[in-house]
Amino acid sequence: MEIRATTVLPAVRRPVTLHTADGLELVGELATPEGRDPVATLVCLHPLPTAEGMMDSHVLRKASFRLPALADVAVLRFNTRGTTSRHGTSQGGFGEGETERHDVLAAIEFTEFEGLPDPWLLGWSFGTELALKWGCDPQVTGAILLSPPLHRAGEADMKVWADSGKPVVALVPEHDDYLRPDEARERFAPLTQARIIGVDGARHLWVGEPYVRRVLDEIVRNVNPAAHPLPTEWDGPHEKDVAPLG
Repeated sequence: MEIRATTVLPAVRRPVTLHTADGLELVGELATPEGRDPVATLVCLHPLPTAEGMMDSHVLRKASFRLPALADVAVLRFNTRGTTSRHGTSQGGFGEGETERHDVLAAIEFTEFEGLPDPWLLGWSFGTELALKWGCDPQVTGAILLSPPLHRAGEADMKVWADSGKPVVALVPEHDDYLRPDEARERFAPLTQARIIGVDGARHLWVGEPYVRRVLDEIVRNVNPAAHPLPTEWDGPHEKDVAPLG
């Protein structure tokens, strides 16, 4: 069976609730490999909620649908404060990337409480700002950034990551609306260990199965190299395909 945009591969999926230090409950889901322990974990930080970003934004959803089965990677997705998806609405209201600090830390603490291994932050657009500003935690292995706009995160945030030595990989679309590869290499200069990967033909929203596959391949290349490259076909059982959400 060819793996398509709507394919859902086997995993153990359960709803979770994250509890923030300022008293909010956040809606989430954890997907883990079926019948075996994960070797790494993705903590997904979604795009801007005021522009319809949520835990079900398509690249993050497809990561949860595929990576537990294909790469033994656990995928934690959640709605930041005030954000709604089909999974529900998280308490609180949008905090312009500032009060979301508590959301990021709650997710990181959840991985520690659950004993999830080797947690990496996977930020997309607004989620990259949260990763850069608030995610350089001792518990975190590294960060993968999709379409970083660098609107909220600045040099001081990058310096924190640079000093940590933790790996940071940024996938920057050739035709991004906010930050393109050449400018990204200049802007990320303070984060000395950052790897900037320009993706030909891609746009900010990574629409199209070839671009989704490229993103997921690069994720796995970093968090579980033994599973790279990802297969494009699956010969085992699979769950019913779902209607695309975007």
